[in-house]
Amino acid sequence: MSVESASDAGAQRVAMDKLVSLCARRGFLFQSSEIYGGINGFWDYGPLGAELKQKLRQRWWQFTVRGRADVEGIDSAIVAHPRTWEASGHVESFTDPMVDCKTCKRRFRADQIDGEPCPEAPKKRAILDCDLTESRNFNLMLTTTVGAQEGAGQTAYLRPETCQPIFNDFKRVREAARQKLPFGIAQVGKAFRNEITPRNFTFRSREFEQAELEFFCHPSQREEWFDYWLGERMRFHRELGFQESSLRTRPHGPDELAHYCARAMDIEFLFPFGWQEIEGIHDRGDWDLSRHSEYSGKDLSVTDEETREKFMPMCIESSVGVDRTALALLVDAYHEETLEGGDERVVMRFHPGLAPVTVALLPLSKKLKPEVEGLEAELRQHFSLQYDQAGNIGRRYRRQDEIGTPWCVTWDFETADDRKVTVRHRDSMQQDRVPIEGVRRYLTDALEAAS
Repeated sequence: MSVESASDAGAQRVAMDKLVSLCARRGFLFQSSEIYGGINGFWDYGPLGAELKQKLRQRWWQFTVRGRADVEGIDSAIVAHPRTWEASGHVESFTDPMVDCKTCKRRFRADQIDGEPCPEAPKKRAILDCDLTESRNFNLMLTTTVGAQEGAGQTAYLRPETCQPIFNDFKRVREAARQKLPFGIAQVGKAFRNEITPRNFTFRSREFEQAELEFFCHPSQREEWFDYWLGERMRFHRELGFQESSLRTRPHGPDELAHYCARAMDIEFLFPFGWQEIEGIHDRGDWDLSRHSEYSGKDLSVTDEETREKFMPMCIESSVGVDRTALALLVDAYHEETLEGGDERVVMRFHPGLAPVTVALLPLSKKLKPEVEGLEAELRQHFSLQYDQAGNIGRRYRRQDEIGTPWCVTWDFETADDRKVTVRHRDSMQQDRVPIEGVRRYLTDALEAAS
């Protein structure tokens, strides 16, 4: 979807307070250190959220790394040599403009307060009406100390992005994997930014996860590969099951481009708080490898074996916010429905391949548990499964709808006689009677068909 064709697709978006409540109640995610009152900008993923995020990571890894011969995966350390961040420009210029309120002692990003109400008196005044200091730059990197001797340790940084270690490892990975250009290096991992004002649930946090690909090519191929990866990345997001009206691409204007960036395109999702980036595709040129060559004293250029041309590779980057995409999946999945008879249900319509629980096994009575154990053991080997025997069957169906389980398998009192169970579909609520020995194949075929 292009930026021009975006419309009112967000009219039916879930209210964030409803989603935040559901996520905490059902164990998707909640504030970190909750028993101590929480810590702003940090979030914990519960059992369902951890499954959702793990499946998203695995899907990205299969799409980006395992499914290709021209991409290698790595897992780098969170702490890199401090010179890494000098070379990248982070020490000097990784800043946001900040102002302080002299009255309430709060801090705000100066470029995000226009029209915002004052947190202390939201009905009386805007932040701009408060007694604010002059704007000043605030470096977003979190520091730590490396070394065992007190007072003599070396200052280091928790990485603010996962891409710089890829550039550090470019030469080693290229040689070890015997790769020739064009090829890429990818990794998934934690990054840290000391955001002045974390906001919008997990969208802007101080600890977050990135999935990044740096794809290296000859200077003459940079436009071709940019267009290629833009297409591939849109395909990836569509295959996650997002509604078409929820996605768009937005090119960066000349005033938005980083100084090293020749071209950039955001893939945006329509959140309840507006269109926001979940992935960026960037033509970073040879900026990173050139800078690390300069600061490390190591030559990171390559030589074409056929033409003997020596050049610094260009880099096309794909950078996915894993937490942002997980949040987008939660928003996109949330639906409230009125059923026949006036009953209502909340249903999370996750893509079946991403749903935290793929199948729920529901015996009609606790007394049936011994009979169900064999099927439970078989299904657990192949699917993420939840066993639920508490409450009436209608209530259990609603619980599974609310966490997005695509299929419920009900073992009833007739199963012992006809050797069949009932498989109930989340979206249509259709029910099929399936032989016990065919349940695994039935679910496998349904999951493959959904993919």
